Parts: sequence; C-alpha cells; structure tokens
Amino acid sequence: MPIDSLPLFHRIAGRPVIVLGEGEAAEAKRRLVERAGGTVCGEDEGDARLAFVALAAPEDAAARLRARGVLVNVPDRPELCDFTVPSLLDRAPVLVAIGTGGASAGLAKALRLRLEALLPLSLGPLAAALGGAREAMRRRWPDAGERRRALDAALTEGGPLDPLAEGGAERVDDWLRGASQAVEQAVEIVLTSDHFEDLTLRQLRWLGSADLIAHEPDVPAAILDRARADAARIAIGAGEGAPAAPGLVVTLRRG
Repeated sequence: MPIDSLPLFHRIAGRPVIVLGEGEAAEAKRRLVERAGGTVCGEDEGDARLAFVALAAPEDAAARLRARGVLVNVPDRPELCDFTVPSLLDRAPVLVAIGTGGASAGLAKALRLRLEALLPLSLGPLAAALGGAREAMRRRWPDAGERRRALDAALTEGGPLDPLAEGGAERVDDWLRGASQAVEQAVEIVLTSDHFEDLTLRQLRWLGSADLIAHEPDVPAAILDRARADAARIAIGAGEGAPAAPGLVVTLRRG
C-alpha cells in the first residue's frame, strides 16, 4: 500500500488551535494541544491553522474550517482528516511518532508501548548533548558529509554513542576528542531479491549514510527508497562502474 502522508512535526507553542466538541474525545485533544504549548480556541479564531472536530456530526464544521484553509482532524473519521495524530513516545527532545494513517490507533499505541521498553530514558540527554556539541562537530569535521559519516559511525550499534546504550550523553566529549577522521569509501551491493527486507543491516546502514547512490536501471524503487532522501542518485548501465565522487558512494546492482 503506497504512503499518502508526509510525517511532520508542527510547532504550535503559543499558537491558536481550534478544538470543537465536548466529552472525552474533545478533552483528549485539548490536553494534547496544551501539552505542546498551544492555545485552545473556538471556531471563530481566524489565525488558527489546525483544528480538531470532536462532534457527533462533524461534517459541516469540518467543511467550514477546511474552506478557510484550516487543516482538520476528526477523531475516528480518517476520511474527514487532513492530518492524523500519531502515538507519541516522549524522550524529549526526542519524539518518536507512530502512525497508521488512521487505520488503527490501537495498533499505534501497542507499538509505542513496545518501544517504550526498548528506548532508554538517556536518549533525550544524548540528543541534547549532541545539539550542544553542534559547533564543536563543525569545527572537528568542516565538511558536512564527513561530519554526518562520523556521527553515523558513532551512533551505530555498539558504537561510542549507541543510542540504545545508557549514558551516551556523558560520552559525547570523549568521542569528539578521540574520534578518527571519517573515511570516504565506496561500496557495492549486489541484490539477491527485489525486497528491501532481504538487505542486511550493514547494507541498510550504507544506504542510510550514502552521499551518492549509483544504481542499475531495474533496481526496484522500494530498495532505492531505503536511501537518504537527499542523497544524489545516478542511473548506470549493467556492469558499469560508479563515477568518482566525494563521500560514501553505494552502487546497487541486480544479482
């Protein structure tokens, strides 16, 4: 099934958000807005750009708001929604959002509860420490691609900043002092099937870190989609080599 939504984090702190309705569904949306720092308001608030419509018959209100350019969410009515609300796992400043496109809020919640047991509380402090070290990382690795590869290596499983290991925040300074220069490299992946599930974890890491993806024309889009969205891509002929380029170059071939 194709994805028809673009996941985004929308800042609403200090901004009006319309919430219509009474009862638990409306109260839950009010709490959600207030938790994110938004201001709950009524339908007549002209500056609002988001609305939750928790009414027994929401169609007319949703249509009025949508005609004003307001994005609308109607609980339990995905066909009336311009946006849906994911189940959130909070490791501030890290937020993990799990959505099902409105298909099953229960499934999203169940997945969140599983992940709650996997992601340590130290994940938030690690993110804050990395944010505080941004300028130091720029000085250490002036080139953006080199900086990204060094961080990717540190965050990998078993790496010095493994996000699933406790105490990562305390290791950031030591990592910056001792990290070796990121090495530019080229790797080749020969596909054994058309399914991205058959890629190894190492191959998925390469795709997620690559600066350039060189691929034979018949490589499936589902596999190309595993690469960074901002990685450059170039089609090559069967058996043709990838062009020389800075950074990590990943060549995808059919087996």
